[in-house]
Amino acid sequence: MKKIIFYMLSLVLIVGCQKHRQVPSPKMVDRSKNLIVVDAGHGGHDTGAISGGRREKDLVLQIATRLKNQLLSEGYRVYLTRGDDRFLKLSQRTRIADKLNAKVFVSIHANAIANRNRFNAVEGIETYFLQKTRDARSQRIATRENEAVLQGADALSKNVIIDSVLNGPKIIQSHKLAIDVQNSVMQHLRQKYFDARNGGVRPAPFYVLVGASRPSILVEVGYITNDKERQRLFSQDYQTRIAKGISRGIGRYIDNRKRELGF
Repeated sequence: MKKIIFYMLSLVLIVGCQKHRQVPSPKMVDRSKNLIVVDAGHGGHDTGAISGGRREKDLVLQIATRLKNQLLSEGYRVYLTRGDDRFLKLSQRTRIADKLNAKVFVSIHANAIANRNRFNAVEGIETYFLQKTRDARSQRIATRENEAVLQGADALSKNVIIDSVLNGPKIIQSHKLAIDVQNSVMQHLRQKYFDARNGGVRPAPFYVLVGASRPSILVEVGYITNDKERQRLFSQDYQTRIAKGISRGIGRYIDNRKRELGF
């Protein structure tokens, strides 16, 4: 009887191990056909937000580079729109993704607020997809990020540019991508930073996403004007968790779309 029980337990263990081995890890799945374009916002004369002696353009390049390395380790092909401190027009960034026929375009930015009295009251990670919105906060953030490229344009020109998002392709897919990335980033951050604030997924008329003919999102990795969040954002551990979260979120999105659309 003991031999029979031992034999049955051995079978269970063997079957369990086989099932476990059948679950593919990110490194085991063939992702080599998927090119991801990673965009570090701002650059060159466009510093982005500045607070506590830190510049947005430096932060987002650091995170974009970590994201590139994380994606490469998981088998993707990756292209950085900028790998150094140089300025690219916003229209050039999505054009690169289109020219290279990327599966996904991800633009990395850091948030900021103008009211000094509220610097440490506002924090959180947010992911945006291209769409018009009536939400004043999303509009305000988009306006700040769009300022470098829209500066000097008259009101009519600005309206023509922003109205083009109504015809922006891939809005539904971009929304799904944003949800997967936002959830994954928060999951990875909260493994250690339990109080990391989830700013959610939001629509906004970011010009950098206008004209993209593929799923495209903009990740605001945190508020550089918040002392606690700024300190975290410039730490290696926090940046690595953000990069891994974005990468795994992209993987989740691509896997889901394969099942739904066979793409």
